[in-house]
Amino acid sequence: MTCPICKKRKAKRFCPAKGEMICAVCCGTEREVTIDCPSECAYLIASREHRDERREVDWEKMPFPNQHIPSSALEAHEPLFIQLSYAICEFAGENRALVDSDIQAVYQALAETYQTLAGGILYENPPAYLLQRELYGKLRREVEEYRKQEQVGLSAQRSLRDSEIRDVLILFTQIAAGKSNGRPKGRAFLDFMRLQFKPGTFARQESKIILAP
Repeated sequence: MTCPICKKRKAKRFCPAKGEMICAVCCGTEREVTIDCPSECAYLIASREHRDERREVDWEKMPFPNQHIPSSALEAHEPLFIQLSYAICEFAGENRALVDSDIQAVYQALAETYQTLAGGILYENPPAYLLQRELYGKLRREVEEYRKQEQVGLSAQRSLRDSEIRDVLILFTQIAAGKSNGRPKGRAFLDFMRLQFKPGTFARQESKIILAP
């Protein structure tokens, strides 16, 4: 059987996205590029494992390259990560087109908003792309809801600062960038967030691979 994509090589791998056999080369080159791979695909999972083993962080290419936020910021506000992760997974369940690059763009825009707030002003520049803009609004509300919940448990002398929210959002943006593979249909970071919840919670089946932070 000839591969239906290249129409040249022999089809040896079953592609669950296309529902037919394709060749190994097209599987590797078109994966998450023109093929919208499901998270349970064994070849997708293996490729992520291979990438994680070889991955090196290039800080010059990371968002906010001059800001290295300590992991203690995430540890202090882990409930915020869970709350935002759930909101994103819920949004992704309703919007199948959402991919890692959308999530990263939204996190970055949100981090920039709180960076201006930490400087004493408010300047918002939500993403222009409608899907990203809608997610931005949803996460903006989630962050403010988290702030209200946190302030209930804090003393009157210790309210949650904009700079703390900013640091957590910058760290989230950098984690998203580190886990993403840069492919147009990549969802490695989205699947990582889905792993925070019980199987079957969201429409897309979660990946079997656990990605280290």
